Amino acid sequence: MDLDHQVTHPFEERVPQPGEAIPVAEGVWWIRMPLPFALDHINLWVLEDGDGFTLVDTGYGVQATWELWEKHFAGVMAGRAVKNIVVTHYHPDHVGSAAWLVERTGAPMWMTAAEYLSAHAAHDDFGGFDRENTIDLYIANGIDPNSIPSTVRMKGGGYARGVPSLPKRYRRMMHGDKLAIGGREWEVITVFGHAPEHAALWCASLNVLISGDQVLPRITTNVGVWGNQPEANPLKLFLGSMSRFSHLPGDARVLPSHDRVFHGVHKRIAELHEHHERRLERLLEGCAEPITAFQALPFLFKRKLDDHQMMFAMGESIAHLHHLYYDGKVKRVEDGGVRRYVRN
Repeated sequence: MDLDHQVTHPFEERVPQPGEAIPVAEGVWWIRMPLPFALDHINLWVLEDGDGFTLVDTGYGVQATWELWEKHFAGVMAGRAVKNIVVTHYHPDHVGSAAWLVERTGAPMWMTAAEYLSAHAAHDDFGGFDRENTIDLYIANGIDPNSIPSTVRMKGGGYARGVPSLPKRYRRMMHGDKLAIGGREWEVITVFGHAPEHAALWCASLNVLISGDQVLPRITTNVGVWGNQPEANPLKLFLGSMSRFSHLPGDARVLPSHDRVFHGVHKRIAELHEHHERRLERLLEGCAEPITAFQALPFLFKRKLDDHQMMFAMGESIAHLHHLYYDGKVKRVEDGGVRRYVRN
């Protein structure tokens, strides 16, 4: 079977049930935690580490997650300590239970510097992560201020609902670092676009990649512009940093943060490039007349968007327009503080 040219799922439709751990490679278990969103789960990974375990990602910071962790402590991890907690990036479903786990186990938390600092900034609504900054960005990109839902206007607290607290200390990971876990090396591969310094983990001896949110088997990763970097070009960063996986074998087993374990990383990355190229082409056609990012949404999203989805969709729309703008395919005009893009 040529795993370079197709995406396959070695466990087919099987996924872990609440409190269940599925072995996916030697010394690696797959567990799941619930999320209170349309995307209703996150995959987490338990790695055998000598006489204990290393955990990769932590789940949303709520009681339901902690109760499931207790089941795993009494199950697959019974009688053995947690030695390290690795967090791929700062989003609430990944770091939300980190402080609880650090306190519960005494293990240190590992993150990249940009993700650790972003988590604290988002939790405390500073560094441009405040809600007003986001609203200003949306208004500058075409949303009618009077139509912004009250759920979006609510000041602060959104991040903290899933991240009630954060560890005050951490151990820093950097691109190219080798983490020694259970006698094996796990290479840190930092990638960009979805988060500032997202860490994926590659174990050559197991032929396993923990891909986080960067490479998912069916859905596409959210890549957006946010209020604290209103001129950013994250889609270029996202697509460009995929080259950091080019040395992986085609038959690598990929452990993503959502959906199912899969093979075919290079095929999936090619699909993601093609997906965004098609979106950019549609959007460029839509820019025959000047449009805002808000007016561009129908070119990118066919489904009806709820308030929560609208926030991410706006970020993605701006990101795609910025990609066209920095590539010189559209120009930007401003009128009354509102930005519009039109094809060159």
